[in-house]
Amino acid sequence: MKYINVKFLTILLSTAILVGCGGGDKEEEFKFYTLKEAGAQQLELTVEASGTVEAISSIEIKSKASGQVLFLGAEVGDYVEEGVVLARIDQRTPTNTLAQANADLEVAKVRLSNAQNQFDRSKRLHDEGNISDKSFEDAQEAFSSARAQLVRAEVFLENARIALDDTSVRSPIAGTVISRLAEVGQVITSPTSAVGGGTLLMEMADLNKVRVRALIDEIDIGKISIGQEVTLKVSAYRDKRFTGVVSKIEPMSKIDQNVTTFPVLIDIENKDNLLLIGMNTDVEIEILNEEVALALPAGSLRTRKDVVSVAGLLGIKESDLESFLSKKVPGENFDTFIVLKKTNKGALPFWVKVGKTDLNHVEVKGGITEKEIVYVLPSEGLIKYQQRFSERVKGRFG
Repeated sequence: MKYINVKFLTILLSTAILVGCGGGDKEEEFKFYTLKEAGAQQLELTVEASGTVEAISSIEIKSKASGQVLFLGAEVGDYVEEGVVLARIDQRTPTNTLAQANADLEVAKVRLSNAQNQFDRSKRLHDEGNISDKSFEDAQEAFSSARAQLVRAEVFLENARIALDDTSVRSPIAGTVISRLAEVGQVITSPTSAVGGGTLLMEMADLNKVRVRALIDEIDIGKISIGQEVTLKVSAYRDKRFTGVVSKIEPMSKIDQNVTTFPVLIDIENKDNLLLIGMNTDVEIEILNEEVALALPAGSLRTRKDVVSVAGLLGIKESDLESFLSKKVPGENFDTFIVLKKTNKGALPFWVKVGKTDLNHVEVKGGITEKEIVYVLPSEGLIKYQQRFSERVKGRFG
């Protein structure tokens, strides 16, 4: 993970050597620090990541019918409206089955009518005592059986109609075909009795709104929130920026080469269909953009350990520093640090409480006021290296 406009917290030193001019040589003293004034500052920090475009939802287009594929109505990349016929399967067998079902239904109706008449006659005769109970029960059973056969014939007819309708596969949504797995002339067999049965013909997705899956370093994931605006770029349109919104932060991390990241899902309006499935994207998530009333360079902050190494270079007495460091301060190295302030008595250490940071500057919440000046210094080792470098330059050109 990288940050935009990130600088090292140490400040590179400048060696100023003036070659003599006019009446003689004049050499400016080597400076190992810079002076900065506390004041208002715009803090900006952005997290960068990479991601991949994917469909928010895709739909499998399956055929429940078996037979030869006679027609396919869309190629990969085609946009189709809802209800458009995407495929037709050979209808001969379902058509014959429907005709048989219609005939069976007519037979069942006739049988039921005959059984009804026979039952009514038997009931009258039984009531008059002219037939036995057994004869009446047989008529009653035949009537019940005829009614059941009619129901079965009606169900068989409805299933035959559905089977015939299944030979025409229609688009369930308005969207784009993203894959096609069948060809005209192919014979398919669809086990409709299985869960999710049917032969996969195509896949469709609504590309008017797509999603980018970006991997965010665990260090930064706490700074990301749902609804946060995101800027994206793709190689195909380097001069165009796309805007999206964080829709989900997945709870399961991914570890690759000892680097832990979390998937962040970003939804993007894609009315022009410029973003295609599988495109790689550069993701920028702004996590800080705020003007603070008081700030200092991040390089001016010091800890107990490194303030000791540079205090002597600024003429701070060891006894004064020991006295300053003798007291424990809440929040040390967390939200409280040391700065070396320029005063009329020279450089003096002060504790300051800090807040937000963009790694270049840090918000100051207490311990210093506006327009006060602090020293910005690198580490002691870097100071000594710059001093030696300065001496070599002087020896060569002085």
